[in-house]
Amino acid sequence: MKILHLDNNHPLLLKQLSDAGYINEEDYTSSKEDVEQKIKNYQGIVIRSRFNIDKQFLDAATNLKFIARVGAGLESIDIPYANSKNIALFSAPEGNRNAVGEHSLALLLNLFNKINLADATVKSGQWLREQHRGVELEGKTVGLIGYGNMGNAFAKKLKGFNCNVLCYDIKDNLGNEHAKQVSLKTLQEKADVLSLHTPWTQLTDKMVNAEFINAFSKPFWLINTARGKSVVTADLVSALENGKILGAGLDVLEYEKLSFESLFSSEMPEDLSKLLKFENVILSPHVAGWTIESKEKLAQTIVDKIIKHFN
Repeated sequence: MKILHLDNNHPLLLKQLSDAGYINEEDYTSSKEDVEQKIKNYQGIVIRSRFNIDKQFLDAATNLKFIARVGAGLESIDIPYANSKNIALFSAPEGNRNAVGEHSLALLLNLFNKINLADATVKSGQWLREQHRGVELEGKTVGLIGYGNMGNAFAKKLKGFNCNVLCYDIKDNLGNEHAKQVSLKTLQEKADVLSLHTPWTQLTDKMVNAEFINAFSKPFWLINTARGKSVVTADLVSALENGKILGAGLDVLEYEKLSFESLFSSEMPEDLSKLLKFENVILSPHVAGWTIESKEKLAQTIVDKIIKHFN
């Protein structure tokens, strides 16, 4: 079986697939159109987020048996059309769930304790203790929306902080020893913190809007390590201005490209410009699952799934 690798990944992926008898070819620079001209020669694709695998691409891939994405989600792939062609789809949320859990916790603790602000003021020669008085996580209620690999990983990290963890998911019976599953209404009534761990779908697109935010019974903190397009930036800015949202830790932004390689390609939107000015907003460039360890674990997960499926 010939596999075309469209993104550079951990070297174990190429080595172990080769050892298992697969033929690997690499192309990290050609345009989508150029790849479409030759994709009929391959039975497998390994990709991260270089470009979308759409209907046109899939129609050109007449011999394709699988697409493996070295990442947590499959939103860059036309899943229904791929399924209609009996193309197997592999992703690797198991590979970076721990990294996402740790990064989510880091954002939350940073917000609560004003670490970024404290660091900046001390480095500028100021010793402002009262202005950097923090908030404790103990006793707070953390609400998670989405309780798959990522939500579970974060809930597990929270267990030692003596806080109450609730989760909401469209699937039933997912609650466990780390989080109690509740309705969305109950979560919005009780949460002091909201953390998103959902894929980008029709249900989650622009999910966190003004109506959603105002349904919470009390002001809350927002953590988003999931997908940027699930949060309406303009409504988030308004909620930060009126105090409905106390602060936000965002690893993802509404305006980042789907390739995750840059923020945006045109003039900065006004609401994003406003967001960048809030001292109670912490940002990172879509790196929650981007650790030295997760790079290896993501690749290993994909190798294992390919070999298990076809062998």
